[in-house]
Amino acid sequence: MTGFTASSSAPIAAHFVRVAVEAARPPPAIRTGRLERLSSALFASAPSAMLTLAFALVVGWASWHFARWALLDAVFAAGGDASVRCRAAEGVGACWPMLAEKWRLIVFGLYPYDAQWRPALACLLMVVILAVSAIPRFWRRWLAVVWLVGAGAVAVLLWGGIAGLAFVPSDAWGGLPVTVLLATIGLVSGFPLGVLLALARRSHAYPGIRAFAVAYIELVRAVPLVVVLYMASVMFPLLLPQDVTVAKLLRVQVAIALFAAAYLAEVIRGGLEAIPKGQGEAADAIGLGYWKKMAFVILPQALRIAIPGIVNTFISFFKATSIVVVVGIFDLLTAAKRALADPEWQGYGFEVYLFVGALYFAFCFSMSRYSHWLEGRLARDR
Repeated sequence: MTGFTASSSAPIAAHFVRVAVEAARPPPAIRTGRLERLSSALFASAPSAMLTLAFALVVGWASWHFARWALLDAVFAAGGDASVRCRAAEGVGACWPMLAEKWRLIVFGLYPYDAQWRPALACLLMVVILAVSAIPRFWRRWLAVVWLVGAGAVAVLLWGGIAGLAFVPSDAWGGLPVTVLLATIGLVSGFPLGVLLALARRSHAYPGIRAFAVAYIELVRAVPLVVVLYMASVMFPLLLPQDVTVAKLLRVQVAIALFAAAYLAEVIRGGLEAIPKGQGEAADAIGLGYWKKMAFVILPQALRIAIPGIVNTFISFFKATSIVVVVGIFDLLTAAKRALADPEWQGYGFEVYLFVGALYFAFCFSMSRYSHWLEGRLARDR
């Protein structure tokens, strides 16, 4: 072929042009089915297939032993001499009658037995409100009214004292209602404060507000949650007049909200930093004020970007509510420990913690799946 040169004395490598027609090759196989994709991912090569088989053997071995313990060799029938039969099967099979005997103590704590339908209904009401709030088409102004009415109904159900309901002090609450209440109300009330703190930290027009936001966020994040709880439970009452009292659960609730706001503020600030500067400049160009620019242009995009971090914070704080035991509030995990204190049923902690873990998993996994769904729904432009 022809060699090309930049000059007569500086030849360069020759370029060649194909002249023969190459035979057509078959198109690549399209693996669209779930089984095809799974097969290509797990058995794409010999080492991959060996690792897959080894992992399958380990999982199968563990699953078989767990099935024997939980089903084949377990004790199921409750009542009568259930504890004696459990002792006979100890170390071999599970003792499910223990859960049948203690599940109400685990779920509802020391709440009066005959009135436990009230915390159950309160939990159901909070879950329903959360489910409604998770649907984008219900994101309207009236949703705030639903939250206010729902919070009032939950308070009436748990405290009582009106509408013929017997009064139950917050010291008698415990179990799942306390965990759901602390996590839901604390995080939902801390979220708006987190948004304001994130905006204030990025504000350059008001240095004083920015300095306050920075100091608040860094101070709160620099101390453990247990310190904040101690301050709310022990130190705050010392600052009040002698004839003024605030329920311990309410103080802890406010402390969790203020603590969560600092973490949410940094997550939201990360979303704000990811928004291109041109978005704000375009909003300014069409004459939008600061708050309209934030509400309609900047924050919707920033919150969409920050969804994984926000949900991760929610999950972390939902599990962190178990630390409230240090100030004398009995959450789900503490109620489970109290159930294990019964001498008749001691030694069956695995069954109890498995039950409690399943409850935590149900809530946390639901939040995780909702996060993935919401990310996909809000990212249709990509």
